[in-house]
Amino acid sequence: MKDKIFKFLLFFAACSILLLTAGVIYTLVGQALGAFQHFGFFGFITSSEWDPRAGQENYGALAFITGTVITSLLALLFCIPFSFPVALFTGEYFRGKKIASVVGSVVNLLAGIPSIVYGLWGFYTLRPLIVSLGLSDQGFGILTASLVLAIMIIPYASSLSSEFLSMVPNDLKEGAYSLGATRLEVISTVSFPVASSGILSAYILALGRALGETMAVTMLIGNTNNIPRSLTDTGNTMASIIANQFGEAGGLKLSSLIAIGLLLFLITAIINSIAKLTMKRINP
Repeated sequence: MKDKIFKFLLFFAACSILLLTAGVIYTLVGQALGAFQHFGFFGFITSSEWDPRAGQENYGALAFITGTVITSLLALLFCIPFSFPVALFTGEYFRGKKIASVVGSVVNLLAGIPSIVYGLWGFYTLRPLIVSLGLSDQGFGILTASLVLAIMIIPYASSLSSEFLSMVPNDLKEGAYSLGATRLEVISTVSFPVASSGILSAYILALGRALGETMAVTMLIGNTNNIPRSLTDTGNTMASIIANQFGEAGGLKLSSLIAIGLLLFLITAIINSIAKLTMKRINP
């Protein structure tokens, strides 16, 4: 009887997750339908105009999709040179030593810091630095937002990559050492190939996290409804436009903001699916 009750609870929990996901999709689709019907699905995602004036309302998501993709990809590009060495430090070179434990604890602490804290740090530290370097007059823009995003996802990517590196069987590495391989050769020919699918998935998941980041980006990107032409241009992301204008929106504008939220949901789901497929393809 206890086993049956436990099995039922597990089944109920699993079904609850499916029902919750279905409820989220149903709500988003239902609320976004007005915008898609008015502008057309492809018309909405290919238009960069955002005009909330009464009688002239015209909304499109292209500027925000572009801002989201650019900031997220730049963040990932900035993240890799810092997160991968940290992963090697904690998961390979100093694995099991006290220094690796300390660094790992700090990484986990950084991963748990709320995004608003990173936004405040970027506003009062990184933004003035950008201005002092002459890269931007006000310090707001795509570059500043991307740098803060990169700092936010470095702990996430390095922690996951370190876990995958530490899961490489010791027998494989000891076999390579017995043949005279150096530490660098073991990493490049044994550890990295074995853990490559997990490491790649870690960075894809980090990209997915960067796509949906809201507060830090909102504080630093400049919040202008235009397609950025350079790294120092201001712009908006899908999450930041919702955060900025949702509270005062209504009617067609509200439906358009929810449609942007639905698109962000779909993009994030696709990124996560790619990560899973990558793991299965590289390490079936």
